Amino acid sequence: MDGDEGGEMPVKDGIKRSLVGVIDDGTKTVRFVIFEAESSEELVAYQLDKTEIQPQEGWYEQDPKEIMQNINKCAENALEELSELGYSREDIVSLGITNQRETTIAWDKFTGEPLHPAIAWNDIRTVSTVDAILAKIPDQNKNYLKSISGLPISPYFSALKMRWMKDNIKNVRRASRDKKLLFGTVDSWIVWNLTGGPNGGLHITDVTNASRTLLMNLETLNWDPMLCRLFGIHRDSLPQIVSSSEIYGLVNDSSVLDGIRISGILGNQQSALVGQSCLSAGQAKNTYRSGCFLLYNTGTRRVQSTHGLITTVAYKLGPDSPAVYALEGSIAVAGGAMKFLRDNLKLIKDVAKDTEQIAGQVFSTGDVYFVPAFSGLYAPYWRKDARGIICGLTAFTTKNHIIRAALEAVCFQTRDILEAMNKDCGMPLSKLHVDGKMTSNDLLMQLQADLTGIPVMRAHTRDMAALGVAMAAGSSAGVWSCDAWRRRAANCDTFLPTTTDDDRDARYTKWKMAVQRSLGWATTKKSIAMTEERYKLLASIPATLFLMGSFTMLVVSNMLKDR
Repeated sequence: MDGDEGGEMPVKDGIKRSLVGVIDDGTKTVRFVIFEAESSEELVAYQLDKTEIQPQEGWYEQDPKEIMQNINKCAENALEELSELGYSREDIVSLGITNQRETTIAWDKFTGEPLHPAIAWNDIRTVSTVDAILAKIPDQNKNYLKSISGLPISPYFSALKMRWMKDNIKNVRRASRDKKLLFGTVDSWIVWNLTGGPNGGLHITDVTNASRTLLMNLETLNWDPMLCRLFGIHRDSLPQIVSSSEIYGLVNDSSVLDGIRISGILGNQQSALVGQSCLSAGQAKNTYRSGCFLLYNTGTRRVQSTHGLITTVAYKLGPDSPAVYALEGSIAVAGGAMKFLRDNLKLIKDVAKDTEQIAGQVFSTGDVYFVPAFSGLYAPYWRKDARGIICGLTAFTTKNHIIRAALEAVCFQTRDILEAMNKDCGMPLSKLHVDGKMTSNDLLMQLQADLTGIPVMRAHTRDMAALGVAMAAGSSAGVWSCDAWRRRAANCDTFLPTTTDDDRDARYTKWKMAVQRSLGWATTKKSIAMTEERYKLLASIPATLFLMGSFTMLVVSNMLKDR
């Protein structure tokens, strides 16, 4: 193509540069993004919404086939747009994958058919499975496995979802018996399908996703035999654990991506940490989406939290590179609280505009506090029995106060995590890097700075997850330098605190009071009340009965009811 024909050339400076493609599978959307490696500029992005299935209260499912269909549609449309810029698919030298974490899929390795809808990360159907596992643990201690896996025993993590499917889904149980069952998080499902599926597809997962299953040993970075036995998950059904940045294989599915190297995988929150250039110990980022996820880089040191946080793998940028770890605090409901105000209470119509505009019409919440524990509280509480409350209402309370209280709830939950990180690491955070859809709300960002007392640094790129895995994929393909990325100074907007220490501490004290009032609501409603007497009864049942599955759980449940 000649530069003097047809006007200016779309290609920057008239020179084609290497491109990196990214599949970004989130809770609500699937995206395909293409970056120019040298400048880290996002050239093209195409996005589709996903169908969320909610068969019961607290149950969240997705269609695994729809995920793959949307990936292909997004890639096709993105490549069409790319051609208009003077590039072609041949300019894409590598492909990265970033995904919602903990969401779990079971499928048949011979047919490639999903055996059940994907169980999403925020699904709480496994509360009875959690109770059954705890009954086998000394003192029913939910933190008993943290020294091995870094995680508490919670419905959040993938092993509980796998166990539930084996106990309750006949197709999964039969596939396990016939040795044709494959389990995986969404990254594994995507890679397996892209690389051939039943015809030689790679069954792999990277260390960041594996560290969210409750089955991986944080020290060895392999599936732990004791954990696999405890949850009754056979290692043959699990993917091989690999690093976050290496050439795994080629796309082999006759799609528009056919023949492109796959060379990077990161769970979306770890990918955002990399995208924010938080590659040194002591740096932290918070991502504001449906949930909220704060990661604090602890370097090659595994910090065991004693204050309700989890230890996770931040990244491993190459098979021969050391694993870097992080402390993480996960908030179940952030943007979800705003959608609740829109869809359930009808207080707003447009989440992005109305939350900032309407909440900005009042100067405080009027002492109203909103704890959005719709499916329990995650870090640092880990209370599956918590439920949402709005307290402090008076005759003068308006919807403006409630909406502002919902925004402050996101900030208070973030402070909960920062307080715990400070206690675990002994070093207060000096600034907080932020990204995610909700960060476009200036009021929320100012409230976050005010209620934590530290500067908040908002990235100009709203979604850093895609950028982070693009760096990992491009690095292993030799077109993106990790060292250069480490030195990169990201452009950002800074929000400085404007309140006094006394004011923010007084408000935080009231928040803690509200949290205490949210606890204990779902104890008898959602699962068997585990009294001391019932614990003793469960503990007396041989562990082999637990492995028999749902029939045993039904028998145990009836025994407890009879008592």
